[in-house]
Amino acid sequence: MRTVMRLALLGSSVALVATAIGATAAQAEDGGKGNITIDKVVVNGGKPVVVGTTKVVSAKVSVTASDDSGIAETTYISAFGPKPNYAQIWDDEITCVKVSATTTTCTGTLTFDPQASTGFVGNSAAATWNLGTLVSANDYDYIHRDAATTFKVQRHSKLTVNASPEPVRKGRTITVTGKLSRASWDDNKYHGYTNQSVKLQFRKKGSNTYTTVKTIKSNSTGNLKATVAASTDGYFRYSFAGTATTPAVNAAGDFVDVQ
Repeated sequence: MRTVMRLALLGSSVALVATAIGATAAQAEDGGKGNITIDKVVVNGGKPVVVGTTKVVSAKVSVTASDDSGIAETTYISAFGPKPNYAQIWDDEITCVKVSATTTTCTGTLTFDPQASTGFVGNSAAATWNLGTLVSANDYDYIHRDAATTFKVQRHSKLTVNASPEPVRKGRTITVTGKLSRASWDDNKYHGYTNQSVKLQFRKKGSNTYTTVKTIKSNSTGNLKATVAASTDGYFRYSFAGTATTPAVNAAGDFVDVQ
């Protein structure tokens, strides 16, 4: 385990130190020197980082920077959510590739472990995170940004559906049940996502398009229930549009044979 990370720039004249005690990275002030720029920062391809209850999730980060003397290195990349949540890419885990004489893209991978005891703790981690980085140039220009970009971390969601009876006579009532749930990082289990708007959708046999039949809300345990009149063979599903902390999800269609 690394306990201290020291970042030195501009020879002996300027130094910026980021210290990690017990693997907790300290954030430095925004700053810089010279005409170096951070041109683009991308986390996880621009998509939210979605984490379940058991698997460690990896998210690639790329930092593109430019300076007239060329880029020397990206010294660290740190991600910070609501305290105490953080993730760190250390200097020896960063790979840099020149795009041109003045521009370089450096990449690394953040990891998010829902069962970790530090760094990723509880449901408060489902939020907007800041991505900080420090880049230096060959002429000793440097730039540090505490929030070079932001990205979302979300709790993985699940959605089920069951339409019955199957088969059913035309005109009879079909009852469509299901459940909307999402990961909890407080106990590493899935729990019902309550009071959320969910669309009941239908796709006619032979069609590729779902249309919304009605919109209902999940109950106090995340369960869903709706009724419709049987008209033709096809597939029923529930569709959830997502929230800031939870991604959108569609249930797999459940086929009903109407006779």
